[in-house]
Amino acid sequence: MLKKIIIALLAVGLLGGAIGYYLWNKPHMDVQAAKTDVSIAAEQLFKAYVADENAANAQYLEKTIAVKGVIREVDKAADGSVKIIFETGDADGFGVSCEMDPLTKHKRTDFQKGETITLKGICAGFNLDVQLSRCVEVNQN
Repeated sequence: MLKKIIIALLAVGLLGGAIGYYLWNKPHMDVQAAKTDVSIAAEQLFKAYVADENAANAQYLEKTIAVKGVIREVDKAADGSVKIIFETGDADGFGVSCEMDPLTKHKRTDFQKGETITLKGICAGFNLDVQLSRCVEVNQN
């Protein structure tokens, strides 16, 4: 009986290890090549979250979203990461915050305040600002 328990525990351990190894080495999603689920203006996205966060989460959370807007702020960290905040017209100064994808080689990272651009990223929800992660610039032709 003890031998069967040890064999079962070893099998469960090996299975867990194999699943962990697979998940650890799973390739990251290529946001640049990913299909855009929703295209929206930054102001509209922000207003949707302010009006009803639960409804906005149902519509946007963890989806690939292309957001167009006017840059209010560009923050470049010492580690080279770039975060862009879009203007939304909010009186308290909150907006749509887009963290550029650290796994992508970007054509440019020198964005200017007042510039109108479109970024595509994964919606991570609402925390004073609407948060988008893994963002890449969408070229408008």
